Amino acid sequence: MRLMGWGGLAAAALLAAGCAGGPGGGGKISDGRVVLGVLNDQSAIYADLSGRNSIEAVRLAVADYKAKYGDKAAAKEIEVVAADHQNKPDVANTKAQELYDRQRADVILDVPTSSAALAVANVAKNKKKIFIDVGAATTELEGKQCNKYTFHYGYNSYMLAHGTGTALTKDGARNWYVVYPDYAFGQDMNKTFTAAVQAAGGRVVKSDPAPFPNDNFSTFLLKAPGLNPKPQVLGTMQAGGDLVNLVKQYNEYKLRDKGVGLAAGLLFLTDIHSLGPDAMAGTRFTDSWYWNFDATNRAWADRFQAKTGKRPTSVHASNYSAALQYLEAVQRGGTDKPDTIVTQLEGRQVNDVYSRNGTIRAEDHLLLHDVYLAQVKPKADVKEPWDYERILKTIPAAEAFQPRPDPACKL
Repeated sequence: MRLMGWGGLAAAALLAAGCAGGPGGGGKISDGRVVLGVLNDQSAIYADLSGRNSIEAVRLAVADYKAKYGDKAAAKEIEVVAADHQNKPDVANTKAQELYDRQRADVILDVPTSSAALAVANVAKNKKKIFIDVGAATTELEGKQCNKYTFHYGYNSYMLAHGTGTALTKDGARNWYVVYPDYAFGQDMNKTFTAAVQAAGGRVVKSDPAPFPNDNFSTFLLKAPGLNPKPQVLGTMQAGGDLVNLVKQYNEYKLRDKGVGLAAGLLFLTDIHSLGPDAMAGTRFTDSWYWNFDATNRAWADRFQAKTGKRPTSVHASNYSAALQYLEAVQRGGTDKPDTIVTQLEGRQVNDVYSRNGTIRAEDHLLLHDVYLAQVKPKADVKEPWDYERILKTIPAAEAFQPRPDPACKL
């Protein structure tokens, strides 16, 4: 699928303070154009939280870049192309090669599903092409499977665990039962949540892998109240459609009434919207961005809603930021040559509509930025459509992510 168009004009207040600067360095734009590739789930469980609306977010970034630089833009012709990876690593591998080779993509963005993201990272490494992952949580992207051409944007399992797991355990949820999807993302989430809960003085009574994708979690939910010791919280590491299914069944079995609370390892605005806020009211989770956090976020969310009819998730905003930062790197370097883009991104400070106090760490290509401990509002407290989150506190970038790069990462 090939998508073109610039969208609306940008509001100056939304442009990144860290993005200033004109063309630098030598070089030129290959093929006379810059091609942004969006690879994600457009038809299944992650389609709502990312999907086709991530393409619209990238197109908004293109519009803002063109509006900012006008005739001085280093990239005068920009195209957005997209593909559906179906949450399968083999399909992601094939689609990534097609995007880089046939559609001449200079960068691939998004790629939810950690196993798919790791497959694309390997393609990027072999082809020496830029990959900025937004939708996957695995820390392997900045760990032993890191590479020079891959950047990890948005969130990861360490951040999610050390926000939600630590906070809930310190507040008294000492015993946990963890249910996780049995693939790279879920395995990583189980590991990082267990470590965070234990470090905060708690205990994971049991953790169970569940098939992915899955629409029946009854085996795990019926087991929870009978575990010894009884868990005070069920930590679900599912996301998207799988999370929606699990929460519906959690409520059907009335586990909260049986003393087993619910914590979500990864929760998106679209999940709450699908379930209705009362289905998850009071649930705390870590979010990397929220559309109604402040006036800047809301102004961008208004533009996004005008295009899509929906409020953006954190993944949509992160795709916008990643695309804009890539285009700014092209502008500074005066070229889309991958090695030049790498040097332009490494160590870059990122302060835009998505990233606050952000830095792309040069040693492992992980974006460090402020994130938020959030809570789902009950329906009675929702004053307008989509405003489902209450931000409890900001977790500074220095606390949210791994304090040091993984020694296994060799760029």
